[in-house]
Amino acid sequence: MDAEIKALEEKIAQFIELNHRLRADNLALRQELAQAQEDNKRLSEKIDLAKDRLESLLSKIPGEEA
Repeated sequence: MDAEIKALEEKIAQFIELNHRLRADNLALRQELAQAQEDNKRLSEKIDLAKDRLESLLSKIPGEEA
């Protein structure tokens, strides 16, 4: 009986340790995701700005007149 209780205690301890590691990993992943989303937003804004500037420059190029 004592061996079974000891084995159960060890499994519970392992579960608690795994739970703590997974929580830490989850937090790190959430932080990475937030940073990636912020980077994506910033890059999208830069792309939009570059697109607007390019369209402005292209509109200044004289076109072919038929």
